[in-house]
Amino acid sequence: MTMVGENTGTYMLSKELDILMAERKRLLTVAGAAAQFVALMESRALPQSVATEAELLAESVNALPEDTLRDALASITRSRQEAP
Repeated sequence: MTMVGENTGTYMLSKELDILMAERKRLLTVAGAAAQFVALMESRALPQSVATEAELLAESVNALPEDTLRDALASITRSRQEAP
């Protein structure tokens, strides 16, 4: 009976890991797009109504660890290459 429980637990853990990896991929794409946006935006040209959000976005991107930012930018590069 223990074997069945272990197999079920292993299966559930595997599925949860798959879900987390898919979510990480989506979040890296969002972070990469945000980083690219921040790098290209002209903050002086933005309407004042979005200045606070733009600053928050820039600060959040700048606070990312270097390896995460690298993965995020690579993620959007791959997305562009895969696009039709």
